[in-house]
Amino acid sequence: MNDVFLTGATGTIGSALVPRLLQRADTRIWLLLRAPDATAAQARLAGMLRYWGLHPGEASAQRLHLLHGDITLPGFGLTSEMLATVSAECSRIIHCAASVKLNMPMAQARATAVLPTRSLLALARRGAELGRLKKVDLVSTVGVWGRTPGLMPERRLPEVSSFHNTYEAAKSEAERAVWEDGEGLPITVHRPSMVVGDRHTGRTMQFQVFYHLCEFLSGQRTFGIIPDLGDKALDVIPVDWVADAIDWASERPETTGAIFHLCSGPAGALPLRRLQQQVRAAWGQHGHRLPRLRPVPRALLRALVPVIGTVAGATARRALRALPPILAYLAEDQAFDNAHSARTFAAAGLPVPSVEDYLAPVLDYYLARRTAGAAS
Repeated sequence: MNDVFLTGATGTIGSALVPRLLQRADTRIWLLLRAPDATAAQARLAGMLRYWGLHPGEASAQRLHLLHGDITLPGFGLTSEMLATVSAECSRIIHCAASVKLNMPMAQARATAVLPTRSLLALARRGAELGRLKKVDLVSTVGVWGRTPGLMPERRLPEVSSFHNTYEAAKSEAERAVWEDGEGLPITVHRPSMVVGDRHTGRTMQFQVFYHLCEFLSGQRTFGIIPDLGDKALDVIPVDWVADAIDWASERPETTGAIFHLCSGPAGALPLRRLQQQVRAAWGQHGHRLPRLRPVPRALLRALVPVIGTVAGATARRALRALPPILAYLAEDQAFDNAHSARTFAAAGLPVPSVEDYLAPVLDYYLARRTAGAAS
């Protein structure tokens, strides 16, 4: 049996990886789910089985081996006996778990990024000593480029020290832990950009930053007041392609040491003006009445956010709280080089998809769920 230890199965990327791993009849997945006890973990797994379209009694579901723990605890919150078992049984490790909250206290950000990375390295080191470990794939983020201007290279980044938020800073620290303490281990690091839904269906486990941005670009939350977008572009990538790329790399020890940028790259990034046009068109097709847009400088919009919040509804106020970090990203010109990664995956039959081919289903899926949620 080919045993895989997977963290983050309930997240955006991990939830897309599980069905791909289960396609191989010889693969068993050791799922780490955040839960205080086995009963709570079983309840979470039941919900995930429904998401994956699996019945608990079918053969694929039987190859899911459930572990309950917590990535913010040493050793993932697992007992020493269970860690020993995982090390002895699992030949592959895929670490997807993370918190994507942007402005956590730094100690909390480290607990969700750095500590689990160190736990991962200890587990991998033990598996390597037993002669069992073949591959480790760790999901990072292009956010480790921080506030650095220009084109992000596909390499280690020891020179980067300024970040937009604690999430980026902690993920950068986690990468440094990999380079400092992971010597000799078969590790591949993956840096996704802004992950959106499946390119064919738009389906995703979670609606994250991209969808908050689309709400703002529609103008509906801010009575038409939006930042001046200029010529900025946004790098997005569909979750199914990200999952395909990680799945492919996790089976290939020859990718050890690689840093893959799972992104659209400078040529494929989506201009924000075009995104806004498509967002407003999609909102209109779903029956939403939108205000006339009134672009203002970002600094003025930041000052207006509290004012808008006083007259907006509770839903809009919650959405507005996510606006300052988004404005910080939109204020800078950044791009992420993916030339080497794109060539590698194209040669493997996984060319980077064009955003024009998946933006419509991504927006439609979100709006359909948004409407259904409002009606329930």
